[in-house]
Amino acid sequence: MDRSGKKKILVKIGSNVLTNNTSRISEEKIQDIARQIAMLKNRYDFVIVSSGAIAVAREFVNLESQGKTIKVKQALASIGQPQLMQLFQENFRKYGLFTSQCLLSYADFENEGSRTNIKNTINVLVDHQYIPIINENDTVATDEIKFGDNDKLSALTAALLQVDLLLIATNTYGIYTRESINRDQYVTINQTADIPGLQEQVENSVSSQGTGGMATKIQAADIAQKAGISTWIVNGLDDHFITDTFENKTQHTKILPLES
Repeated sequence: MDRSGKKKILVKIGSNVLTNNTSRISEEKIQDIARQIAMLKNRYDFVIVSSGAIAVAREFVNLESQGKTIKVKQALASIGQPQLMQLFQENFRKYGLFTSQCLLSYADFENEGSRTNIKNTINVLVDHQYIPIINENDTVATDEIKFGDNDKLSALTAALLQVDLLLIATNTYGIYTRESINRDQYVTINQTADIPGLQEQVENSVSSQGTGGMATKIQAADIAQKAGISTWIVNGLDDHFITDTFENKTQHTKILPLES
């Protein structure tokens, strides 16, 4: 809980959510997120970790015809990041919300001075009613491009800021049991603190339903758990996914901290 008495929520939004599982960034999805935050801003402060820079760039250029190398993807990220921030800025402003950009790399978290600067900067932004939009600095860092998402970055940031909740928005209703995946029935694991048990559930799970990326989300939850933070994995493709999750209207997985 921050100095204002409001709980601090870090929302991680993957490219599959921002594109609504299409090939283009969805302004409607960004507006949906803004609308929900505007509804909740009197009770919660929000920090967002958002992928999507490369997805935005693909709408403007076709550099990948030159090969899908790391260098090309870094160039795409450089083109797409300003466009992504513009989409957030314009659509959030419609709901009276102000945004700011923070580009980080994993190396920043390894240096105590950098960690302190990150924490102080983000706290000042939040205290002044700005919503930080965080992404990895893909122009100089390759981890997200190599591994495909910002899950670890969101967990490291959540732990650094000591947020009250890490909310990871993906394209499934949380983590499904392996047995239900094998039977094409998709039963959500509702609540657990057993990280190793979750890792066993997602081993060799099919990726067509998004569960191929669950391993990194569980790794993120492990980082958050060690910092005493709960992680909720929710379906961000649904409209109102934040408010509906808070009101327990939709299936999702809660990964709880270990009891002290």
